[in-house]
Amino acid sequence: MSERVVLAYSGGLDTSVAIGRLAETTGAEVLAVAVDLGQGGEDLATIRRRALACGAVDAVVVDARDEFATDYCLSALQANALCQNGHPLVSAVSRPVVVKHLAEAAEHHGARAVAHGCARGGWFEAGLAALAPDLEVLAPVRDLAWTRAEAIRWVEERALPIDVTRGSPYSVDRTVWGRVVGTGFSEVDQTEPDDPDEVVVTFDRGVPVALDGETVTALQAVRELNRRARGHGVGRLAGGTGREDFEAPGAVALITAHQALEDVTLDRETARFKRTAERRWGELVHDGLWFSPLKNALDAFIETSQEHVSGEVRMLLRGGRAVVDGHRGDESPYYFTLDSHDDGATVDQSWDQPITIAAKRELTK
Repeated sequence: MSERVVLAYSGGLDTSVAIGRLAETTGAEVLAVAVDLGQGGEDLATIRRRALACGAVDAVVVDARDEFATDYCLSALQANALCQNGHPLVSAVSRPVVVKHLAEAAEHHGARAVAHGCARGGWFEAGLAALAPDLEVLAPVRDLAWTRAEAIRWVEERALPIDVTRGSPYSVDRTVWGRVVGTGFSEVDQTEPDDPDEVVVTFDRGVPVALDGETVTALQAVRELNRRARGHGVGRLAGGTGREDFEAPGAVALITAHQALEDVTLDRETARFKRTAERRWGELVHDGLWFSPLKNALDAFIETSQEHVSGEVRMLLRGGRAVVDGHRGDESPYYFTLDSHDDGATVDQSWDQPITIAAKRELTK
């Protein structure tokens, strides 16, 4: 057994129990690593103090907000990946960045093992197998197979500083990209404004770069649309198991706008194949295979497909929906002024427009 174990720490019930269980059963020093993905909620300094109170020898907080938005949320946006077979991908998109920082922390601190507090952590093992195959992976909570009530009783017996009771047994997985509320009902303000909110999203090669003409980073775009879209009930999603509620207002608004812009900037054959690639991309991410060779290959295709996805999309946020009210692509794969009935153009001539336009683009580079 390693002398030091690096634990992915969220500050919640499961990972707090994991600190104590690892110390009790292995005798190892536990280093807690909390990754800030823009989740808000409790102050991360409070979470750090809780980790120490639960028995960690040290606790580290990593600010990965911009990295998460730029390298992970944008990948999901360009893949139009919101759900996979009815299961929202909110949590699945956040997991690989946590795994990445756990592997880095283990290397930096000389640990030979990492641990997680998930009851189902196949995604964790898959990520570590790709990034750090020599690290041992521990799952103390999964190995115990405790019910939530048993975990709460264990915490209460040790008077650990965790604000979870039998009367309020919520489990919340929250990032800037969205949140998942398990074993209960999420408390969402059902009141929505009467007047719609109009927002114009500007994209440059598939990346949101401005809202209503104001330049934004990827993180700022998600945050601002979280605020504005949530106020109109946008982004409330039903979970596939029926035991979880999902909320992703910024993700829903951005993906809606992005899909509308792709409708007028991608040629038909690329768009058709991209839909197939998107489904496979979602399957891989849902299964925890973010760092797999096929996922990397699909990323390369999707990135290439975004070369001409630039322009503006105007949306109305109202009544729980983000409704596209207009869009303008900077570049189109078709000549929309062509009228085959008037100028004698044949179907075959219209069919090869995207190829002709793509060739001309290459010549002008």
